[in-house]
Amino acid sequence: MQLRYTDPVYGQYDLSEPVLIDLMASEAMQRLKGVLQHGISGLIGVTSPISRFEHSLGAMLIVRRLGASVEEQIAAMLHDVSHTAFSHVIDYVVDGHDSQSYHDEKKEWFLSTTDVPQLLASHGHDWRRVLDDQEFPLLEQPLPRLCADRLDYFLRDILPLGLATLAEIQDALNHLAVVEGRIAADNLQAAQWLGYTFIKADDASWSNFDEVGLYELTAQAIRRGLSLGVISEADFWLTDEPVWGKLCDSDDPELRKLIQLVSPDTRFAWDEEAPTFRVSTKLRSIDPDVVFNGGMQPLSTLDPEFARHRADYLARKQGKWPMRVIGGLYQRQPASILIEERELK
Repeated sequence: MQLRYTDPVYGQYDLSEPVLIDLMASEAMQRLKGVLQHGISGLIGVTSPISRFEHSLGAMLIVRRLGASVEEQIAAMLHDVSHTAFSHVIDYVVDGHDSQSYHDEKKEWFLSTTDVPQLLASHGHDWRRVLDDQEFPLLEQPLPRLCADRLDYFLRDILPLGLATLAEIQDALNHLAVVEGRIAADNLQAAQWLGYTFIKADDASWSNFDEVGLYELTAQAIRRGLSLGVISEADFWLTDEPVWGKLCDSDDPELRKLIQLVSPDTRFAWDEEAPTFRVSTKLRSIDPDVVFNGGMQPLSTLDPEFARHRADYLARKQGKWPMRVIGGLYQRQPASILIEERELK
């Protein structure tokens, strides 16, 4: 048995392990094709429509190329299987937008309801073992370390963001090494590229002012839909489009107003005096380990300028942002507000 998988970032890979091939075809994994990594911003065309399926396979391919066991490859493929429709938007719904861990909290329960436990058992694997991140150090590490999960969503996003070319991504992959069971850059220049470009990606997308605003508006629409019975929590485990369709079909005036604001035309201004809402988000930056003198050292200890740059970035975006919503019909903004908004981004 062999399957050739072509990834838009990493190219062609031949899989020969039956458990991996069967897992890819499972209902649980196939659902992720309809769950976008960027949630609502991907659905309405603000960001590239990258699916959780693509990302999950990408994380698996990274640990695979770094020599991970089949079990860690299984864990990588399944690491995001419990993501809900709209991905991290649901963290805003349940007020976990700073940690963005709702899918992790629900992972054991959700996996138990899928076809995965029986599938893995048929191949001699215990599905509960893939739940423990500490068992798979190539796949998962706490911020600000490198890991396959963090590397894949970063490398996958910087292409459509225009922050890197495929050649630069391939070069970065070629400079990854495994030391003491963890991922590190094998030289200072590769670590610097990773560290600085990761912050650019966070600023451009994951912690972008407008995207955070769209997430909060969508969360408000979902909360309204839940209160009206238009949707239920069971719908979280569907995919993006049908859940969005249910919300859009509602005749409730308040919900329709929120839905209309979830648009690429909506803008957000920094407004301390009259914010529509205040919201914070999970900030992401890395401090890559660098192979040094036979061991590893964080980039920040070898490059004080990077340490200052990273600290300044995190300090600038900490806390709750006072955001005023400016709908698509009211896009003209005072110059002073525009300047303040640009300074935050």
